[in-house]
This record gives sequence, C-alpha cells and structure tokens, in this order.
Amino acid sequence: MVTIYDIARATGYSAPTVSRALTGTGKLTQATRKKIISTANEMGYEPNSIARSLSTKKTNLIGIIYDDVQMSRGFTHPLFSGVLNTFRETVEKQGYDIIFLSRHFKMSYLAHARYRAVEGVAIINPETGEYNSYEEFAKSDIPCVSTSAIIPGICSVLSENEEAGYIAAKHLVAMGHKKIAYISGPYDSFSKSAIERLHGFQRGLKEYGLSLDESHIEKCDTWIEESGKKAFSRLYERHSDITAVFSSSDLLARGIIQYANEKNISLPNDLSVIGFDDDSASSFLTPSLTTFRQDSATIAKVASELLINAINGKPIQDEFVRIPADFIIRNSVKDMRNAL
Repeated sequence: MVTIYDIARATGYSAPTVSRALTGTGKLTQATRKKIISTANEMGYEPNSIARSLSTKKTNLIGIIYDDVQMSRGFTHPLFSGVLNTFRETVEKQGYDIIFLSRHFKMSYLAHARYRAVEGVAIINPETGEYNSYEEFAKSDIPCVSTSAIIPGICSVLSENEEAGYIAAKHLVAMGHKKIAYISGPYDSFSKSAIERLHGFQRGLKEYGLSLDESHIEKCDTWIEESGKKAFSRLYERHSDITAVFSSSDLLARGIIQYANEKNISLPNDLSVIGFDDDSASSFLTPSLTTFRQDSATIAKVASELLINAINGKPIQDEFVRIPADFIIRNSVKDMRNAL
C-alpha cells in the first residue's frame, strides 16, 4: 500500500508537504501541488479515510434511514426514491458519502450512527412504530433532517399536503361534483400526510358550502393497493351515490379503480378519482389518473442544504419547510356541470 512517505521519497518533498497537497490544505504553489498529486496517482495512492477521520474528526459520511414496511416499494417509491437519488447526488457534490443505517445489528439507529461515525442523518422514509428511535437524534449532537415523519426537535422538509387537499376539493367542486368522499392512508402523530390532505380537502369543500362528514371518510390500514380497495368497498356500501373520491395516494387510488372495474362502475362517468404521488403507472391507467406530483428534487436539495449547513455549525432554525406539489390534470375526473 502506497503511503505519503513513499510519495515524499519519489517527489523529494517532505511528508507534511505531501499531506497538505493531497488534502488541499496549506499554502503550496500550483506546480508543487500538481506534481505531488500526479505522482500519487501514478503510484496508485489511495487515501486512508479512517486514519484521516481519527485526526480530523471528520468522516464526510451522512447516514440515511430508509425503511418501507407499509408499502413494500423499496427504492421504487414514487416520492422517496426520487428524494434519495437527488439527496445522494447533492451531498456527493459537497464531498460527502452516504451510508444506510439500520437496526439489523441489534443496536438503535443512533447507536449505529455513532458506530459508523456519521456527521449527520437524513430520515428519508422511517418505519412506522419506531419513532422513539428517531426521537433519540433530536436529543443527540448529530444533526438530522426528516423528509417524511414529523419528529419533535428535528426539521421536516415536506410537501404542502394541506394545500394540495384544498386544490383537489376546489377542482372537484369546479367540475360540478357535490357527493364527494375521501380515502385516507394511515396516519399518526408523526406521519401526518394523509390527515393534512384531508384537512385541506375539508377546507376547500367548506368554502363552497359543502361538508365531508365521517361517513364519507374511510381510513386504510396500510398504503398498499389492496388496502385502498377494501376501504373503498366499505365506503361505497354506505354511499353508492358518490360521484367523486379523493385518495391520499395513487396506490390507494389503484385499489379504488380495481374495485370499480370489478363492480362495473364506469370511470370517470360514474365515479371520478383524484390521487396523490403521480406514481409511474398513473398516466397509463384507464382513465389516466389526475393526481399530485411531489417535488422530490426540491425536497432533497433543501434537506441536504439544511443538513450540511448544520454539520458545518449553522443550526437548523426551521421546524418545517413546505414544498408545493404540482397538480397534474388527466382524464379521471368527469365534468358534471352540464349533467342532467
């Protein structure tokens, strides 16, 4: 293994000079630095990141928490896969590497983060029910951001969920719908996207003198398609006269569409559907699904900027940062304004 002392002998410079050239520190002439780096490359020198981290206390590692138990989508998740890709690209440009943290080694997420000596943590998609593990980060000295769960003491970079629900309600009412329902994904005190979308939806309907009572709302146990199908079947048994439904995700909307197809409910003639996420299949459904596309790139860039600033000593001041979602109008909502 080539060391800085080998490079020093080959170039005639001292070991400290070689070290400064390779780490980009110190006041060296461009010619000196270029010669040392060129020689190091020719000799196949590889920096010892472990030794460097021990001396500088910097590892340039960012821990990633990415679990997906409820959807089982892995890295194909319509939002979080995009967030992960852009986050990785952004932090790599700043000289950081990412490493996935897990609890498979019989240690907590925080313990794993310390074991790996990460400088910061991004909670991109946490596992429901493990929030105590995430709250540990808020009490630790490790900077942290979240792009999903709302964890006290940790900044969350999230979509404008309530505003999206409001837009969905206004669109359905503008298209002449009055008998409207909502299919909700699961939510709790930390995972609030579904309930936020509901609140915005209710606010939008209220502006037009409409209300959404509890019997027109059905909550799913999980975010998977089958859960959406079962939830809508329960709702439709109570209110077969509804003309439109807003689903808190495209995957749940696909369950609604599956139920409608099995029961010969014509879409969108008998039932209009709005989803959320702009899943990769949504534009290919029949009819193509009107939905919301979350801005994964901006969420990731904002989260990475906040985290790197915190790593470099600038505390995160915001509890929430909200990013607007784009409303994508396709063919799944019928215009009822001229219907008899």
